This record gives sequence, C-alpha cells and structure tokens, in this order.
Amino acid sequence: MGYPVAGAGHGYGGLGGVGTICTSIGVILVLYILLVIVLRAWC
Repeated sequence: MGYPVAGAGHGYGGLGGVGTICTSIGVILVLYILLVIVLRAWC
C-alpha cells in the first residue's frame, strides 16, 4: 500500500512507492492550471 502523502496526488498514489511521484505530478498539474487561468485573465 502507498504511504499517505499530503498533496493532490494522494488519491492515485496507492501503487506502492509512487506516492511522492503522484504528488509531484498533482502539484505540477495544479500549478499549470493556475498558470493557464492567470494567462487567460491577463489577456
């Protein structure tokens, strides 16, 4: 079982030792979405 990791990737981080990887992907996705929202608001 994946160890509980705080972050957006916790929901799909139950494949063993990939919890931190999924969390990193989740954080990157959140930052990317925020960047897209900011750019759309800017233009």
